[in-house]
Parts: sequence; C-alpha cells; structure tokens
Amino acid sequence: MFNEQRQEEILKVLREQGRVSVEELSKSLKVSSSTIRRDLEEMEGKGLLRRTHGGAIKEKKREAEGMKIFLDTANIEEIKKATDWGLIDGVTTNPSSIVKEGKNLEALTKEITNIIDGPISVEPVATEAGKIVSEAEELAKLYKNIIVKIPITPEGLKAVKILSKGGIKTGVTLVFSSSQALLAAKAGATYCFPFAGRLDDIGQEGMDMVKDIVQVYKNYGFKTEVIVASIRSPLQVEKAALSGAGGVTIPFSVLEKLIRHPLTDEGVEKFLADWKKISK
Repeated sequence: MFNEQRQEEILKVLREQGRVSVEELSKSLKVSSSTIRRDLEEMEGKGLLRRTHGGAIKEKKREAEGMKIFLDTANIEEIKKATDWGLIDGVTTNPSSIVKEGKNLEALTKEITNIIDGPISVEPVATEAGKIVSEAEELAKLYKNIIVKIPITPEGLKAVKILSKGGIKTGVTLVFSSSQALLAAKAGATYCFPFAGRLDDIGQEGMDMVKDIVQVYKNYGFKTEVIVASIRSPLQVEKAALSGAGGVTIPFSVLEKLIRHPLTDEGVEKFLADWKKISK
C-alpha cells in the first residue's frame, strides 16, 4: 500500500471514530509502528490531524478570530476613544497605571466595564500563593470578564494552578523566555504576556522569544493565548502578528501610530485639495 493510500485509510478511521492509536493502525494496515508514526507526523504537518500520546485525534477546524488588541492603560478617556474607533478587544491594567489615575480599583474597573464589554486584566499585589488566590477571587467578582494578571514566580504559578481549577481566568505576566511560558501554560493560564519590548531594550530580539513560545504552544496543543506585551512601536505589532501571536497589549500612543502613515495623510490632503478645485 502506498503512503497516500495508507494515509487516506487513517483519515477514514479518524472521520468515523475521531481518534486512532498507533497499535490499532499498525495491525489493521499491516505495517510497522514506526511507519504509522511517520505517517502521523507527516499528516500533522499538513494540518490533517493532531498527534497524541500513542496515536492521533481529528484536527478541529477553527474559524480565524483575528489578532486581539488590548489597550494597556487605566485612563478612561483613552479607553473611550479607542472603543469609539472600534479597534480594541479588551484592556490591561497594572497597579502603577491605576495609581496614576488616582482612583479606587473597584470604581475604576466599573467605569471601564461601562465602556467596553471585553477582557479586563487587573493585578493582585500579594506575593504569597494563598494571598494571591484570595485577592484574585475578590477581583474576579468585579466583572464577568476579569483576567487576574499574575507575575511568573513559584508562588504565582501555584496560585495560577489553583485559580484555573476554580474557573478564574488568569494571565501570567513578566514572561521573558519560552521556558517560563511553558510553565505558565502547564499551570493553566488563560493568557501569557511575554515582554518583548523589554528584551529589545537590553539588546536581545524580543520577537524571537515570541516565535519560540508560539511554536512551543503549537507543539503541545496548549490553549493558553500569547499576548505580546511591552510593545514600543507599530513595527513590533506587525512582527507579533507575523509570529502568530494571539494578540498584543499596547499603549494608546502606539495604537494611534498604527492608524497613521505620512503617505495616507498626504493622500487625504491631495484628495481634499482636488475636490475643492472641482467644487469651485
């Protein structure tokens, strides 16, 4: 039996059963287990299935959702303006940005939820797992789409594991390597926030880390979404999109720069100037 015929038979079994094992396929197709494993590896590369321990499952087709854009701010006016433009999916905050606004966390969160119906990340200030969990549980009561953002520390990962089992959405922040991102996903984090810009600041290529994280998550089928943080420029947003990241969290200034281009401004001015000539 040729490779193509054998793989078609594998797909047929998958369509009927949803799952196959190497042992069963080896017996039914009368080939070695190593041959079946090579087939499964090749078919996974084509997006036809997803390998599991000892076999494979049918690959579910997912509709493209597009890249998520989170506005990294606690400023109400910036959030209102970006929401009016229809460009953001959610908001990320941190203790520093909230203090800058001089408002109570609960009151500020309520203001944000009145503007946008999307994920809003807030960050506990506790550092011990039990206290992080207690604070996170209180924060989660503020809004249905609260994301509790937790730094990647041993106590933080312990808290993420507990919270994820309890159904509370979490985001692991201050991630600077693919190995840290791997641990965040294993702990059950909803989101992983790799700080690409800060690596660039010290002479490293932050987007190389992002690419590695995306590949690691793809290798093991992790559901944790990669949201690239500490974005400094529109170019970094483009690189994040090209890397396959689930989204970015960006300051309002970068969002404005994403929209604008000098040639666009020049073109608009020329069109208006030409129109004035016609209208005369």
